[in-house]
Amino acid sequence: MALTHYRANNRNNHWAVSCLVAYDDFFNTCLYNLSCNTCNLSDTALLSHMGRMDCTRPLLTKHTLSSLIAVMETMAVSTSVVGPDEFDRNAPRICGVCGDKATGFHFNAMTCEGCKGFFRRSMKRKASFTCPFNGSCTITKDNRRHCQACRLKRCVDIGMMKEFILTDEEVQRKKDLIQKRKEEEAAREALRPRLNDEQSQVIASLVEAHHKTYDDSYSDFSRFRPPVREGPVTRSASRAASLHSLSDASSDSFNHSPESVDTKLMNFSSLLMMYQDSAGSPDSSEDDGSKLSMLPHLADLVSYSIQKVIGFAKMIPGFRGLTAEDQIALLKSSAIEIIMLRSNQSFNLEDMSWSCGGGPDFKYCVNDVTKAGHTLDLLEPLVKFQVGLKKLKLHEEEHVLLMAICLLSPDRPGVQDHAKIEVLQDRLSEVLQAYIRVNHPGGRLLYARMIQKLADLRSLNEEHSKQYRSLSFQPEHSMQLTPLVLEVFGSEVS
Repeated sequence: MALTHYRANNRNNHWAVSCLVAYDDFFNTCLYNLSCNTCNLSDTALLSHMGRMDCTRPLLTKHTLSSLIAVMETMAVSTSVVGPDEFDRNAPRICGVCGDKATGFHFNAMTCEGCKGFFRRSMKRKASFTCPFNGSCTITKDNRRHCQACRLKRCVDIGMMKEFILTDEEVQRKKDLIQKRKEEEAAREALRPRLNDEQSQVIASLVEAHHKTYDDSYSDFSRFRPPVREGPVTRSASRAASLHSLSDASSDSFNHSPESVDTKLMNFSSLLMMYQDSAGSPDSSEDDGSKLSMLPHLADLVSYSIQKVIGFAKMIPGFRGLTAEDQIALLKSSAIEIIMLRSNQSFNLEDMSWSCGGGPDFKYCVNDVTKAGHTLDLLEPLVKFQVGLKKLKLHEEEHVLLMAICLLSPDRPGVQDHAKIEVLQDRLSEVLQAYIRVNHPGGRLLYARMIQKLADLRSLNEEHSKQYRSLSFQPEHSMQLTPLVLEVFGSEVS
């Protein structure tokens, strides 16, 4: 689309062209950018300056400044054509010469391709036409070829200017520039990091494994022993319930900016500490059965999650190639960490809860987990971990890679073939780093932050094991656990 804009400034009674910008329809790129008024030259000197061989400005030596200004004034008062800046994009585009469908602004006027080409050819040939009639022919789409003189006159009348016609050299130079830009873009694209086929296949396999072993509708939760949150209200139960009420009270005004998340987490931690300080009061041990009312339901949930982790592990590239002993050792020692990683998908920053489905039955807060026998020594760092992981805003691909790297840790207790497992983990780490380079160009610290989350999981795993052992030593509680939970968490790996 040809677009031109003029602005003349009167400075000390000397006119200077302030700006001349033209865009060519065919190339859709800027052709001219004239601003020699900054040279503070007189009219004569300005023309001389523009005519110099080393000047990059377009040559307008065929126009004196006064004639150019006259052309501009004529254009300003012309009502034959709408200027580019005033053009209504929703209005039909009609050629100002013949009335045919216009394709855009060409040489400063809205015209069709036919009249655009006619004007260019006529100007380049310096053609001189004579009207065989009275010089006032009406030009239409059907008769525009009949009278070239009146057609050319009409072109000039609507504002078409020969100054915007490129010479053959200029056309070629512009083509060369466009080609050069395409080649530079192709070179940049070639240097841009990308995943190779093997890395893409690894990621695809892990994403598929995750989808097959993680039901984000949580429809199976209805098959677990039902959650029981009711019971006699003791002072300790009331204090635990206050942890959840904190989130409800401020969820309406909560947003996900880093500052608000950190403030919310600080307030949450304060209530956790308050609850922990009062946990040793005499009434905290009363009615233990009611206190652990959520244990059966959450035991079923964890057992179900372990099954899904096992299914996920079997689809990790290279896992099935390990010995059965190493597979078991890796699963037993990492299962709770994978469950914690996966649970981040359902973790809600607004109220620090895990929402597994649409109903309230399967929305879990800290108070629910305390009713399954876990203490705040585990729950406080767990919530902090979930918040920190959520704030990383990982892609699904990064999330599944992190789970696989976590599971394939060669330093797990009971592992025999450390070297083989380390090779598998290193391969996944390389894929993760490659993915981050491709999809997070500015995320140089993301990989380090993700690996730090694995270290946090180790600490959570240790605290979970300690609390599980304390719980399992009580027969009335251990009988609520499933055989799979007892097998995975109850047996020490030698």
